[in-house]
Order: sequence, then C-alpha cells, then structure tokens
Amino acid sequence: MDKKTIIGLVLMVAVFVGFSFYESHKAEEYNEWKRGQLEMEQALAEQQAAERAAELQLSAEERMMRDSMEMVRAANAELYKYGAELKAARGAEAKSFSLENDFIKVDFSTKGGKIANVTLLDERYTRYADAERSEQVELKQPAYEVFGVELKSVNDATTFLSDEFTFNVDVEELESAKVVRMTLPLAANASLSYIYTIHTTGEPSRDYVIDFTIEQHNIAEHIPSAESLMLTWKSRSNKNERSYQNENIATNILYFEDGDLEELSASGEKESVENISWIAFKQQYFTSAFISSGDLKITAEHKNSTKEGADFMKEFSSQIELPLAPATDKYNYAFYYGPNDLAVMEDVEFEGEKAHIDEIIPLGGWLIGWVNRYGTVPIFQWLSQKGLGFGLIILILTILVKLIILPLTYKSYMSTAKMRAIRPEMEAINKKYPNPDDAMKKQQATMELYQKVGISPMGGCLPLLIQMPILWAMFRFFPASIELRGEGFLWARDLSSYDSVLDLPFNIPFYGDHVSLFALLMTVALFGYSFISYKQQAATTEGQPGAGMMKFMMVYFMPLMMLCFMNSYSSGLCYYYFLSQMFTMIIMFVIRRSVDDEKVREKLMQRKPKKKTRFQERYEEALRQQQETLNREQRRQRR
Repeated sequence: MDKKTIIGLVLMVAVFVGFSFYESHKAEEYNEWKRGQLEMEQALAEQQAAERAAELQLSAEERMMRDSMEMVRAANAELYKYGAELKAARGAEAKSFSLENDFIKVDFSTKGGKIANVTLLDERYTRYADAERSEQVELKQPAYEVFGVELKSVNDATTFLSDEFTFNVDVEELESAKVVRMTLPLAANASLSYIYTIHTTGEPSRDYVIDFTIEQHNIAEHIPSAESLMLTWKSRSNKNERSYQNENIATNILYFEDGDLEELSASGEKESVENISWIAFKQQYFTSAFISSGDLKITAEHKNSTKEGADFMKEFSSQIELPLAPATDKYNYAFYYGPNDLAVMEDVEFEGEKAHIDEIIPLGGWLIGWVNRYGTVPIFQWLSQKGLGFGLIILILTILVKLIILPLTYKSYMSTAKMRAIRPEMEAINKKYPNPDDAMKKQQATMELYQKVGISPMGGCLPLLIQMPILWAMFRFFPASIELRGEGFLWARDLSSYDSVLDLPFNIPFYGDHVSLFALLMTVALFGYSFISYKQQAATTEGQPGAGMMKFMMVYFMPLMMLCFMNSYSSGLCYYYFLSQMFTMIIMFVIRRSVDDEKVREKLMQRKPKKKTRFQERYEEALRQQQETLNREQRRQRR
C-alpha cells in the first residue's frame, strides 16, 4: 500500500467520523424540539379540558349572564358603527307586498326599500320553463336583487349600503297612481326616502314607467361624498327564451351617452362612462332601465351564467353616481320595466321629453334602422292590426319587399343577359391575349368592348348592392320583433325561436342538437337559387381563373354555411328567407322566359357607340399606365 492510498483512507475515515458526529448532534436537537412540542400540546389539551370543565360547572344563570354580556358588547359595536336609528333598522323585520296596474305587478321589499321583482301581466309575455311557455315573464330574481346608496359610519370610515336596512313604508292610492314611500331614518334629524309612483292610466308607455324620487334630509354626514350619491344596482336576468345562445348574445348592459346608444363589450368587463341619460339591463325582448336627465356617471359590468342549464342568463352590476346639490331635497328619476316594443318605447318620456329608450331595440344602424323604423315596422304593425296570422303577414311582407326591389332585380338580370350576349366577343379577346403577362391589355380590350355595346361593369352588382339595406333590414327586424314572440305557424310553435322537428341526442359542432325544418327549407331554396344564378353567369365566367372555386363557394358552401348559422335562429326569419328565395326564383324564371338573348345581342350590336364617360376615360388611362409600368418591369428583368 503506497502513501497516496493511505492518505485517501485516512481522509475517508475522518469524513465518515465527522459526519456521524454531526448527525448524532442534529438528532439530539430534533428530539429535544419534539419533546417541547409534545409538552406544549399536552398543556394546551389540559387547558382546554379545564375550560370545558369550568363551562360545565357554570350555572344556567351564569351562562345566561355571560351570553348577555357578549350580546351587549356586539350591540354596542353596532350602535357605535351605525347609530341608534340605523341599528334599529338593521334588526327590524322586513316585509314584502305587491302593487299592480294593467301591465305589471311590482313586488316591493322593505329590506333595502327596493323593487324586488317585476312581473309582466300581458298574457303574451310568458317565459320558457321546462321547454314550455308556462309562466309569466319576471324581470328579476328577488334573492339576488341589490339596490341601495352608499352610506358611511359617523364614527369611523366604514361604508355600507342602505340595502342592508329595513325601511319604513307608507302606501297611498290616488285616482290614477299608487305611491309607495320607503323611509330610512339615519339619525334623529336625518333620513333617506325612496318614493315610487306606479301609474294606472291604461297607457302602456306610461304604466310601464315607475317614477322614482330620492328625497334626502340632512344626509351629508352619512354619505362618503357631499357632492354625490353612489347608487349600487345589481340584478340577475332570468332565462326567458328557448335559445340560450341567441338570448345570451342579446342580453347586455346598454346606456345612452350624449345622444348615442352604447353597449358594454361582449366580455362584460367593467367600464366607466359619464353624461349618461339612462342605463338598461337589456334582455332579448325585455328591459329594466334607470332613467335620468342625462347627468349620470356609471360603472357597469356583467357576468354570464356558468352553464347553459343555469336558471339565469347574466348577472348585471352597476354603480350609478347621482349628483347632489346642497339646496335640493328631491331628485327625480324613473324606471322602465317592460317589453322591447317599439310602439311602447318610442312614446316613453321623462320630465316631458322623449327618453329615447326605443334605441334599445336593435333595428340596425342609421340606414338599416331607418328602413325598419319607417318601412318594415309600420307595415308589419298595420297588417297585424287587421287580425291576420303572422305566417300570412310574413308572406305579404315578402311579396311587398319583392315588388319594391323588382326593378332592381330586372336590371340585374338584364346585365347578366347582356354579358351572355357578348360571349363570342369575350372568347375572341381571351384567345387574342392568352398570355397572363397580357392581363392589362386583355382588361383594356374588355373595357373597350363594354363601352362599345353599352354594358356597365357594375351593372349586375349595383342593383344587388342597392337591395342590401332592405335584405339586412329584414335580418335585423325578425329577431328583434317582439310581436313574433310566442306566435305559431304550421309546425313552428314560436316564430321568434327555432322550430325543432327533431331533437338530436348529441350536439353537432356548428349546427346544434336539433333539426329546424324552416332552416332546411331555406337551405334547399338557397341552393336552388344559387345553382340557377351560377348557370346564368357561367357563360361570362367560363375559362376564368378560379371559376371552379367560385362555383363551389356559391352553390354548395354558402347554403351549407347558412344552414349551420340559421338552424338555431328565428324560425320567422328562416321562413321569410325561404319565401324570398322561392319568389326570386319565380321572378327570374318569368324574366328568363320573357327575354330573348338573340334579340338582346342584336340590339347591342346595332347600338351606336357613345362618347366615353369621364370615369371610363380615367379608368382606361389608369390601365394604360399600369400596363406601361408592367412592361418596363418585364424589360428590366430580361436584361
């Protein structure tokens, strides 16, 4: 054994002995700590046992005295925090009662002095429960309704809501109104009152509105800010419609800001805005709105229900800052609780001026909304007043729309017929310029041909573009029309919802878990119209790049996409689109039989060329310059 080996063994032994000594020392420290822990646990157990034994040895009288002292301490804490009046209001028993007129039943609760629920009494306004319309629509869930102003403790900085306290109530019935006064005493010389006025005029635009007055007396010391009241309003919207998806999309918080309608983002994230006239918790066909004179500041958000089977649609939450003036005791506001009915909402007023809550109804933008407001809606309402069934009304409305756009349809068809008539000339141009590098020359020659025979490149597209506002107006009108709600036609029990003729035991992605027959009929009609339209246009597109893809998109993909999209949509809209496509095909067939392509070609060929318009001259000049640029680039690449 050499010297290095001996040194290595010695070092290994030294390390082993040192480590063993260290471990034994740590083990002793751990055991000492463990003994201390056991002693502490034993002492604590003995103390708890002694306390239990002492508790058992207390007489009933002593225990009662001890409990009373704890209650006194708690009561004194509430007394310190709230004061005598608010403490009493916090412990008072809450009461509920209801008042109604011809249109709504209003449930009040003295807890918070609030409207706990509103039921619509019109027999048309029923909600889906267990897949059937069996209950009247209720706009709130009382257990989750919060309505109150922010108060503060007079002795510390604690804040709380008036919704936690029980108000005193007084009800007075007048000739054409019922007045409810809810009063919360804040101190011996301070109080907060809510005054609700339910009208009984028999006019829906008045009786769906509940006047709301806040009356304050010396509350400056009891609110966080002397310049404003912070009102918190939270509510849950019930699930009222058949289609969860459509109702969820249509349910949101809306507000009227500086004369414009605004909507909370679809995500429901908190937003803060100023100069608000009203804020509305909107459902698909019903609304709860808080109306003012336009000086509100609000912070609002909403949350979706956790799943489709939940008993509510969304949770609304808002904080409304109400301005205060030192010399003013009363502040007037109003609530609207009712249907999203244009005939009702457009006549709602606040302090003698139009409230503009009819903007809630999604009739479309300024152009589309104008078509619906002054065209579609009056015709629809006039026909419904005649006692006609809604299936027949939609049929008549479809015919009227087709008659209005018939000149545009004819013009669009004639443009297609002219394109078919010059097919030989178009083929000659294609043969003359087969090279893709001559695309500019080919396009210029085509434009010269169009100018010679008098064909406008936009002749077929422009009439269709002009029709778009009417077609889009119908798309916005039917899902927003509360008149269709609950109205049946043929196998569809509710034209405002989808018509399921077969419920599937599974869900098909992008399609759904049911089969809508009106959506299927619409798809078949759309396929037929697309196929006929493509055959008429094939003469002008044959041989062009992408013609096959255009046929696939136009004839097959578009109808399939519409089937998936419309399967869960309003059956009334699907029925309208089905009728529209059928009438369009009939019109196209009649025009086709009445137009002779040979005569159209003969007329075009005999036409004397007209002077080019300034647009054509500019367009051709742009093509020429583009061609020159392309030619220079090609010459540069050859070098």
